[in-house]
Parts: sequence; C-alpha cells; structure tokens
Amino acid sequence: MLFNSYEFIFAFLPLTFFVYFYLNSKKLTELSKGFLVFSSLFFYSWWNIIYLPLILGSMLFNYTIGVSLSKKTNHSKVSKKTLLSIGVIINLLSIGYFKYSDFFISNLNSTTGLHVELLHLALPLAISFFTFQQIAYLVDSYRGETKEYDFLNYALFVTFFPQLIAGPIVHHKEMMPQFANIRNKAKSYRNIATGLFIFSIGLFKKVVIADTFALWATAGFDNSVSLTFFEAWATSLSYTFQLYFDFSGYTDMAIGAALLFNIKLPINFNSPYKARDIQDFWRRWHITLSRFLRDYIYIPLGGNRKGKYRTYYNLMATFILGGLWHGAGWTFIFWGALHGIALVIYRLWKAFGFTMNRYLAWFITFNFVNIAWVFFRAKEWGDASKVLFGMVGGNGVMVSDKTLYKLNFLRDFITNHTESFGRLQFGTSTFIWCIVGVFVVTKLQNSTNISKNFKPNYKNLLFISTIVIYTMFDMNKVSEFLYFNF
Repeated sequence: MLFNSYEFIFAFLPLTFFVYFYLNSKKLTELSKGFLVFSSLFFYSWWNIIYLPLILGSMLFNYTIGVSLSKKTNHSKVSKKTLLSIGVIINLLSIGYFKYSDFFISNLNSTTGLHVELLHLALPLAISFFTFQQIAYLVDSYRGETKEYDFLNYALFVTFFPQLIAGPIVHHKEMMPQFANIRNKAKSYRNIATGLFIFSIGLFKKVVIADTFALWATAGFDNSVSLTFFEAWATSLSYTFQLYFDFSGYTDMAIGAALLFNIKLPINFNSPYKARDIQDFWRRWHITLSRFLRDYIYIPLGGNRKGKYRTYYNLMATFILGGLWHGAGWTFIFWGALHGIALVIYRLWKAFGFTMNRYLAWFITFNFVNIAWVFFRAKEWGDASKVLFGMVGGNGVMVSDKTLYKLNFLRDFITNHTESFGRLQFGTSTFIWCIVGVFVVTKLQNSTNISKNFKPNYKNLLFISTIVIYTMFDMNKVSEFLYFNF
C-alpha cells in the first residue's frame, strides 16, 4: 500500500488510528499493539501477500537470536560472538539470495562463459530496510543495549507501518520506549495536527513535485536515443530533484504518520543539497542509513583509528558496500565508489589545510552529487554514457530559432532546433522547475525545521487544506516511491 494512495489516506490510516486509540482508551494495551502489528502486516501484504511468511520468519529468527544475545548469562555451548555472527550471516544470506542472486549469476556467466539460468526472483518489498534494522537489533543486543521485550513488542518494532517500507532505519531503543510510555497511549491533538502538517508537506513533495520531475527524468534516461546539451542537463537535474523530493517526501509522510500515534521517528533528511562538501552531504542525506554504515561497517573496520591509509580503505569499502545495498548492479557499485573517492579527496584536501569559497564549494558539491546520481539512475552503462555525453555537449547544443537569434554571437557553437527541446518533453518549463528546485532545496527551511515552529491555527489549517486539495486533484496516477526498489 502506498502513502500517496486514496485507500491509505481515506481508509487505512484513519481506521488504524481510531481503532488503536480506542483499544488504548479501554486499557487493552496488548490488544492495541496486536492490532497495530496486524494492521502493519496487512499494509505490507497489500503489495504481495506471498512474501508475508518471509518477514514473519525473519522476525521470529532475529527475535530468538536477539533475546539470547541480550541475556547476561554466559553461553556454554555457543559464545555470544559466534551467535551474533550466525545471526548476521543468515540475514545477509537472505537479502543476498533475493536481491543479488541474478546479479552474481549473470556476472558468473559473462566471466566464465557458463550459461547458468537466472532465478528471476521478485525483490521482496522492504527487505533491505527490515533486514538492516534487525541486524542493528542483533548488534545492539550483543552490546547489551536492548531489553528483553516479548515477541509482540519486537514485531511492532519491525513492522510499524510508517517506517516499514523505506525507513527511517531505527534502533530498538529509539522507538519501543515510546510505545511503553503511558502518556503516548492517549491521543495528542498537538501531535495529530503536527503529524498531519508534516504528512501533507510530504504528500505534496511526492505527488506534485517529484512526479513532475519524474516525467523529464524518464524521458531522458529511458525514452531517448541521444541527448543534446540542454536536454542532458535537464535530464540529470530532473532526476536529482525527483529523488530528493520523492525520498524526503516519503520520510515526511512516515514521520507525520508515526506522530499521529505519538511516535517520533528520527530525522532522515536535513537539507542535503545545502551541503558545501561531500562529508556534510552524507551527514544530511538518508541520515539513518549513513548512521548504520558508520556504526556497523566503517567503525568495525577500524574507522579512522588505524592510520590515514587504512581510513581511506575503510571509507572506500563502506561506500562500495553502501552502493551495493542500494541495488544489484555495477552502476550502483560505481556510484558508491565515486562517493568513497570524493570523501578520500575531501579528507586529503582538509589535511593539507586548503580552503575554498563557500559558494564555489557548494557549486562543486552539488554538481558532483548531480553527476553521480546519473549512475545511480541509469539502468545500464549505456544510459549513463548517453546522459554524460550530452552534458558535455557531445551531441551539440540545440535551441529554438528565437533563442538562437538572441545568441547570434554563439551561432557557430549552437545547432538550430526549431522545436525548442521538443524532441522529448523538455521546454522552458523544465528549466523553470529546475531553477525553482535549486531555490527550494537551498534557501527554504526544510519540513523538520518548519514543524518545530508549527502552531495549530487557522492559517496553518488553510495551508494544509490548500496543498492537500491541490494534491488530490493531481493524484490521477499513483506512483511508487523510488526507494521501494532498494
């Protein structure tokens, strides 16, 4: 079920909300939790019920291992470290089988000349997210940072529907004490108002902004044979903004929906396109994933404690694995490697004591991120090459007759094109949207900061009503969120 669907907004969410708090008002706490778990599993199964046993089996396995790890008594037969290793390996094998089997088979075939048949497995929804969340639970249990909650509580931790499909990736200690807090079992009208406010912003981001940019990104990446200079830049920038507004919109809706139930999920975005260096970008973009990669890959590898060369190796390994987590493809791995290289260069730059004008620093950072997203979006190497070749003017610079007249002094460098980017769907509006996109992501406050100053009043009620009504008229085609694919 999608957040941006009529059935979720007008049926699932209100019904789940009212029944949950009704049961809590009758002091039926365990029943209310059970209902929320059932609702969340129904939410998950709406997509494809065939994978319901997978998430149930995963929860049962990890809960059993986690409870054993959290016990203070020594394990006589199997040490805690061995038990943790078994738990992590089983989780990685699960995600590896469903997500990477065909990738490894196809590469094996291409390198060895074999003809092993592909499995053509459908990727279970949210497997990357609920697997990582449970790996974090196992490690936290090993470290003694979790309590021995019962299976119902654990199931609620994993399946709570606002964060189940695409995060944020939360720690057990971040969410479950909130469900145990007696004050959170009663409706909070301020949280309801704030939650609806944040949810509405996220819905607008997804339906109106992200899905508009999606048209141009798809036209350039998937529907074109070649791209001229302006078309290529319109394509790359469109995807850069589509991804931002799509995923930040999802996160806003997840945080807003959770707040209706008095649960505060961690911030996952903090204006990442305002970053002036690549390290700052990763402190702002998909914050909970960055935290996971830091805490469970980078630091265990040694972090920055074993010298600068080992630090560079650890950075590269972390980001290559981060790229692979996003998708089973060499373009994802290359995207991760690009960011790893950028972080190594940034550390070297800082080590030499160099500085840079802040506007130039932002410009370089933003354009690096924009170019790297080309590999992230491309289905094949050829798609990435097509866009990048166009971005450097490899296919010429086509403009309309009217524009060409104004730029007469550049006539030798510009190819006349009377349709004004009309070979695809690009036009003046595309570049206006891109300019507006730059302004919004760099100059305006993000939804997190806006919500801190939110006050339930008629002005904000009018604002919410306006954007929701406008969005409803634009929901003629319900589209998936991009991170559903990861």
